[in-house]
Amino acid sequence: MSDFSYDLIKKGLDVSSLRQKTTSSNIANLNTPNYKVNKVEFEELLSQATNKINMKKTNPMHYGVGGADDIEPVVEKRTSTSLNDNGNNVDVDLEMTQLAANEIYYNVLIQQLNARLGNLNYVINK
Repeated sequence: MSDFSYDLIKKGLDVSSLRQKTTSSNIANLNTPNYKVNKVEFEELLSQATNKINMKKTNPMHYGVGGADDIEPVVEKRTSTSLNDNGNNVDVDLEMTQLAANEIYYNVLIQQLNARLGNLNYVINK
């Protein structure tokens, strides 16, 4: 199965896994002096890539988006939160909120994947 929406679901699941690891690492480093929070950027990159003029990418050296595999998440340091007394910027409430949001995101993607695979199973078995 190789279509753009299926590839996006797979990429979204990969991003969700990376985001879970990153957020868990942030929480684990709550008391680490001078630790700076990491965040995963993907949705904005996806939006920018899909809003551009879509041209068929026939060579890996070409610019543009040929498929979901061309859109990669970026892990960056978060600078928008204030520093704690020990110099790090981990906000446990924000991190826990992001974990909950990521869980919902993951569950929605799994539901979409199950629906697509269920449709394929129905077509194959009928």
